[in-house]
Amino acid sequence: MKTKKHKGRPDLIGEHTIGDAGQAIFAVLFGAVYIADSFIYGFSTWLNELVPNIIRVPAGFAVLIISGLLSFKGMRLVFNEVREKPEIIRKGVFSIVRHPVYLGEILLYLGMIFFSLSVASMIVWLLAVIFLYFISRYEEKILLEHFGEDYRT
Repeated sequence: MKTKKHKGRPDLIGEHTIGDAGQAIFAVLFGAVYIADSFIYGFSTWLNELVPNIIRVPAGFAVLIISGLLSFKGMRLVFNEVREKPEIIRKGVFSIVRHPVYLGEILLYLGMIFFSLSVASMIVWLLAVIFLYFISRYEEKILLEHFGEDYRT
């Protein structure tokens, strides 16, 4: 199994080797499509005519706030506290969702989509969701192998 280890952090099990690169590629791709479609060409923003700004903008901001909280708190719990050995994190946002950073990333894109309702951006978002699903399944397998039934519970 190819797993990226975090240098100097034996308490972290690891993540998929292409996880960070894939996330960066999807971020750039999403940003490029979002900007091109929402602000320059507008070739797939026709849904804006159906949903007024009074609904889209507050919904977008609400989703972005939730996204930021999930990502920030998830990253903080994983990377700010060095443990003696790897352990299952069950507190904070991890008591609600197993992959809060990935969910935060999904919600970040979704929040941005609410502002312009770009169908082209929605397609990239869907591809990013599929990518995050597959790397999270891979990481689940690693964690199950390491922690066994305790992780499953």
